[in-house]
Amino acid sequence: MFPHALTDRRAFDIAQTMLEGFDRHYRLFRAASAGAKQRFERADWHGQQRAQRERIEYYDKRVNEAVARLRNEFAVDTLSQDTWQQAKLHYIGLLTDHHQPELAETFFNSVTAKLLTRSYFRNEFIFVRPAVSTEYIENDEPAAAPTYRAYYPTRENLRETLIRIVDNFQLEREFEDLPRDVDAVLEALQAQLGLPIGQWLLRANFQIQVLSSLFFRNKGAYIVAKVINGYTEIPMCLPLLHGDAGQLVIDTALFREDELLIVFSFARAYFMVDMEVPSAYVQFLRGLMPRKPRNELYSALGLQKHGKNLFYRDFLAHLRHSSDRFRIAPGIKGMVMLVFDLPSFPYVFKVIKDFYPPQKDTTREQIQSKYLLVKQHDRVGRMADTLEYSKVAFPRHRFDEELVAELRHFCPSLVEEDGDILLIRHLYIERRMIPLNIHLQDASAAGEHAQIERAVVEYGNAIKDLVAANIFPGDMLWKNFGVTRHGKVVFYDYDEIEYITDCHFRRVPPPRNEDDEMSGEIWYAVGPKDVFPETFGPFLLGNPAVREVFMRHHGDLLDPTFWQGHQQRIRAGHVHDVFPYDPARRFAHHRPAATPV
Repeated sequence: MFPHALTDRRAFDIAQTMLEGFDRHYRLFRAASAGAKQRFERADWHGQQRAQRERIEYYDKRVNEAVARLRNEFAVDTLSQDTWQQAKLHYIGLLTDHHQPELAETFFNSVTAKLLTRSYFRNEFIFVRPAVSTEYIENDEPAAAPTYRAYYPTRENLRETLIRIVDNFQLEREFEDLPRDVDAVLEALQAQLGLPIGQWLLRANFQIQVLSSLFFRNKGAYIVAKVINGYTEIPMCLPLLHGDAGQLVIDTALFREDELLIVFSFARAYFMVDMEVPSAYVQFLRGLMPRKPRNELYSALGLQKHGKNLFYRDFLAHLRHSSDRFRIAPGIKGMVMLVFDLPSFPYVFKVIKDFYPPQKDTTREQIQSKYLLVKQHDRVGRMADTLEYSKVAFPRHRFDEELVAELRHFCPSLVEEDGDILLIRHLYIERRMIPLNIHLQDASAAGEHAQIERAVVEYGNAIKDLVAANIFPGDMLWKNFGVTRHGKVVFYDYDEIEYITDCHFRRVPPPRNEDDEMSGEIWYAVGPKDVFPETFGPFLLGNPAVREVFMRHHGDLLDPTFWQGHQQRIRAGHVHDVFPYDPARRFAHHRPAATPV
């Protein structure tokens, strides 16, 4: 029950202090996002990567600052439940005209969770459900940019309107040939429609709505828009890149939801977008990608903490409306992670074990550092994003006894049972995918040779994309990769990853004598970061059909010179292009003769 009167003055001061902490966070977050435009114009790719990495750390720093301030100024550890409830009510009042109320509520939850022990913690103290609506929030400041701009072209000036749309972003770098690129966009649109644009275009209610901020990631900037014609709406995404001569080009034009889903994939780095009203951006994007969960859109915009909050709300709703039980996840069991799932829920839950077999020389801290590395790194569409949670309470009766026994055996320090609550102190949650080894087994059993070829080619492409992003997977076994619903192969086992530039890629030395040659043991010294690509084959290529495809498309992965060459380029400062769309979709007038890795 909430108190009838707001009688404790400290409660208002606590609420105001929390909101000041959030506002400072969002100012810094937005400044880092806005700076992406200048970094793109200057082709400062290393600066862009650094800013993306550092921005991820902002949230936890601001939460910790708010916790420290509240403890120092208000002795919050001694406050009553009544004061906490009043603080929450005051906070709701302060959010009435706020432009990011949903993010501020999540910040309140994060601070409160750090301040209160579990025995003292109550749902009444946090925002289990949103208290402030995000519908129809507008930035009414006089000089503020709207969420999107609407353009009303006619048949006669559609080309000129598209040129104006691009020009209005006022990029401080010349285009190589913008009219040429816009002609290619119109040609692609016509191909998408399947008829001449003039026949499709209506005079009534034809408009193009364009989000006011560019979406920056890696070496690209993306114009995100939709074309409205009567009752028909078509997504439009125009990636902008630096051409070979250093001038800007429109690289391609994407008009299908499936294409945008890949651009906004959970396996890619977060965008940098300058947004005053993030909920309005999410609402616009939901119109383009209605199948994309709202939590993933917030995460894609760099607001991953709120995305994580929304995900957990969806998970709790799913638990209320389902009855199946958590089980040990199908597939080969991991050495360092205990993995379980709920069959009706498309995610897996991963808990770090307390102990590992002798061949795994690692620690819990090292494993957590690998997952943090992936969170902060460019995932290039090949590494699944993870949601990290602490102190998650599950209903005990929903767990298979076999799973409970495994948790008690392998993870006793992280598991606590309290009545019908099973508490897991730390876990990761990832999108569930079909393990690549199972995908290949099923294809082999069914004689699906085309499916085997696609999967093996995708596997090699995934490794090469990771190499381009300076990531060595470490354990390259098929079981550590998954297949998404789009057929993409994604890596998801991070406990052995290393930077390519930290590895020592070597050729296997020749045997010194006949005893070496006949021995089942290695005869050469191996350092902690030594990698011998020639030795990958016996572990990966036992299936003749798989071996034939792999050697035809990706035999270079078994050659140390492939890895050493990429190492040299990365150390020299080169940043590779990795496209979130099929490179064959790139406009032909600036597509290189050989498609980059």
